[in-house]
This record gives sequence, structure tokens and C-alpha cells, in this order.
Amino acid sequence: MDFIGQLFDLKKIMDFHFILELIIILASVKIAGHFSKKIGQPSVFGELLVGILLGPAVLGWITVDPKHPGLIKELAEIGVILLMFLAGLETDVEEFKKTAYGSSLVAVGGVIFPLIAGFGVGLAFDYNTSTSIFIGTLLVATSVSISVQTLRELGKLQTKEGVTILGAAVLDDVLGIIILSIVMGFTSGSGEGSSVAGLVLLLGKIIFFFLLTVLLGKKVLPPFFQWISSKLMSTEALLTFGIVTALGFAFMAETFGLAGIVGSYFAGLMLSLTQYRVELFEKVEIVSFSFFVPVFFVSIGVTANVSNMDTDILTMMIILTLVAILTKVIGAGLGAKLAGFNNRSSLGIGAGMIARGEVGLIVASIGLSRGLIDNELFTVTVIIVLATTLVTPPLLKAVFSRR
Repeated sequence: MDFIGQLFDLKKIMDFHFILELIIILASVKIAGHFSKKIGQPSVFGELLVGILLGPAVLGWITVDPKHPGLIKELAEIGVILLMFLAGLETDVEEFKKTAYGSSLVAVGGVIFPLIAGFGVGLAFDYNTSTSIFIGTLLVATSVSISVQTLRELGKLQTKEGVTILGAAVLDDVLGIIILSIVMGFTSGSGEGSSVAGLVLLLGKIIFFFLLTVLLGKKVLPPFFQWISSKLMSTEALLTFGIVTALGFAFMAETFGLAGIVGSYFAGLMLSLTQYRVELFEKVEIVSFSFFVPVFFVSIGVTANVSNMDTDILTMMIILTLVAILTKVIGAGLGAKLAGFNNRSSLGIGAGMIARGEVGLIVASIGLSRGLIDNELFTVTVIIVLATTLVTPPLLKAVFSRR
């Protein structure tokens, strides 16, 4: 041991332990994502599983102390912001307009049913009103990427059903973000939302934030990015100021009492209407998915400690997973039926809305950091995301595959 101490500076090694953690995280996530795709699942499935594997539940190589989160948690926060910024950039507003009526009905059904059912399950398991509402909010989100990849493989992405699923999933997330903003305002502890006047003030702040976002997005961002693109000679200036915009809008949302992801999503949405959409998406995607987003996925898996779940939590996990699947199929499917789709197409559209994916994880991490849910409920959410991710592709294939 003395020889090792003389050969290596152990104190310095401990000081730079986070570098070793980052090496393990980045390498493991990419390898896990590869094998996940090899077995026909989206890469996010393997990335979440490897987080659980590296965390205290199994190997214990990566740990995140909730009281002293450190660098890993801070990098994960940036990953969340950039992930939602990319989701905004990816939103095709023009494509959504084409199926706005059907997508709106599907989205509303896919929001109301999970929200009410999740709230009911929370109350049934003796959680308070705030936590129960947040449980319902957790079930609202829909992951576009998982359904898109499956529909593309089936050759159904550009059909009326495929475009409706895409539009509904986008609107689903927007409604979910608005609901999250309202829930966060009610449970912030500042007293807002505890009275009619507080509710009016809260909704006023949300409306003002959205109006300010649209104003900046329409009047300020296009000429600003035009100037950056044509005049600024710094290396990768467009990419840098794209990230600055995402972080700035996230910070602005937090100052209004909203979640930072609301700001970053709408920053991406505003920039998606400019000529720089594709270039920004490609460049930010490289930065995000090569470094920040893998850290976020692993931090989710690390925080989800599946080794401490008792019987009640396991029961709740099973019930909520079934509720998460059925409410999307029924709610979104009913919306599709009202929009004029036949039974088979309605079932397929409902199946395409099941997967929760990244947005559900982001909402859960916000709830955990704000004290709205505990570690056990957070772990339940991660399992729900994994289960809905796993069940979506085979259901879509069963409905849409040509015989």
C-alpha cells in the first residue's frame, strides 16, 4: 500500500474521481444504447437500464447525493434543458396544422384520461392532493421518438395515422408542460394558487411568459441570429448562441416560477420557425447526445433505487403501469374515433401514444427536486417509462403490420 501511495498521488486521484465517473458514464451509455437497438428497442431503454446497473441498486459505481448533487447532477440539468430545446426545434408546426383537428382530439383524450386516473390512484394510495395531481401529470407526456422510429420501420410514418400521432404527441407535451407549470405554481409554497386571486396571478404570469416568449421569438431572435450568421466571425457562433438562447429562456422561465424546461422547449419552438432550424438541430444534437444527455439518463437510473421497494410500492407500480398504458389507448383512441378514424386506426393511434420516454423522466426529476414526489415514486416513474417504452413497438407492429 505504501508503494502504491508513493507511485500514485491518491489524494489527487480522489479529487479528480469525477473524471473517472464521466468516462464510465459516457462509454456505458453508448454501449448500452447499441445493444438496446440490436434487440429492437430504442436506445433510451438501454441507457436507463445502464443507469440502474451503475447506481447503488447494483454495482454502486456511480452515486448522486441528493443533498450534495455535485457536478454529475448539474451536467444532467443542462442535458434536460438541451433535450427539451431539441424537442422544440424538432416540432414541425406546419405539419401539425394539416391534422390539427384530429391531433387535438387525440391529444386532449390522451391528457385528460391519464391525468384523472393518475390523480385517483394517488389518492387511493393515501398521497396528498399535490402529490396526487403530480402523479397524474407524470402520466400525461408522450415520447415522439419511440413511435416515430417504429412507424418509419413499418412504412406508416407519412400516413394520416402517423401524422396524427406526431401532431398529437407534440400537443400532448405542450399541454403537459402547461399543466406542469400550473401544478408547480400551486405547490411552490409561495402561497400563489391558494386563493382565487392567487390562481389569477399564476395564470397571468404563465400567459405573460408565453406572450413574452412569442414576442422575443418573432421580433428579436430572427434578426439576432441573422446578424450572428452573417457578421460574427467566431468559431461555431451559431451553435453557441443557440445554446445560450436555450439556457436564457430556461432561466427566464424559472424567474417566472415555471419549470426551466418550459423555457427551453419554447426557445426551440421559436427557432424552429427560422431558417436556422436544421443547422441548429444538427449541431446541438451532437453536443447534447455526445455528452450532456447521456449524463442525464444515467443520473435518472442512478437515482432510481429499485432495491428498496416495499410491497405497497410494487403494487402501486403495477397499477400505475397498467393505468399508463390503458388510459393512453382509451383516451387517445377515443379522440381518434371522434375525429373519424375506424376502429383499427384508432387503436393504432392510441398504441402510438403509450410511450412516455424522455419528457416523463424530465417531469419526474423536476418533481423529485421540488419535493413533490419521493425517491420511491421517482423509481416507480422510471419503471413506468421503461415498461411503456418496451410495450409500444410490438403493439404498433401488431396493429399496423401488413399481413
